[in-house]
Amino acid sequence: MGAPTGAKTAAARWQVLRQHVESGVPLTQLAAAEKVGERTLQRWLAAYRKGGIAALAPATPPKRGRRTHPDLVAYIEGLALSTPRPSTAAIFRKAATTATRRGWPMVSASTVRSIVTGLDPGMVTLAHQGAAAYRDTYELVWRHRAERANATWQADHTELDILILDANGRPARPWLTVILDDYSRAVCGYMVFLGAPSAMNTALALRHAIWPKNDPNWPMCGLPDVLYVDH
Repeated sequence: MGAPTGAKTAAARWQVLRQHVESGVPLTQLAAAEKVGERTLQRWLAAYRKGGIAALAPATPPKRGRRTHPDLVAYIEGLALSTPRPSTAAIFRKAATTATRRGWPMVSASTVRSIVTGLDPGMVTLAHQGAAAYRDTYELVWRHRAERANATWQADHTELDILILDANGRPARPWLTVILDDYSRAVCGYMVFLGAPSAMNTALALRHAIWPKNDPNWPMCGLPDVLYVDH
């Protein structure tokens, strides 16, 4: 299984890969969810660790039948995405030197300019201005990310897909309230109950999150600066 049609730029590939890098989603699970081959994700991850987001740019020949060596195209794109951003003239000089040294066909200044101007604008923004500028410009929904543990906790509720017997012996689906640390994505506390979510059940889950746990493998506790509750 290869890359999906929508993951043909470094920015698009980073949006897929960041789920593993920032949130720890396993590559096997990510491959199934995004319909990308696991080996493809492994190649992307290796490229990201070696050269950052710019290294995720696909090394494909430019359009309109140019006979520029594909590795030279990738080299030119990498220069254009580097920080600080070099001028087109500087990129042309470095590309010409590299092409001569490696025996590749020489490129013209207009070809270099065409490759540089043909880069995806989102990828350029991501490389030169950072992820925050990319999110502000290209993502439809702004998502807050905490900068440290216990800065923001989130309370979320879900009705579990299991049946238990209530006090009257009738089958019922229980609810789960989870307190999640936004920075680490760690579960700090939870509460399982029957009936709809309420302030009382949320408070009990919060109490569980604040106090130290008896399990030494579950060290999450403390007081958050902000608690976000959707309802």
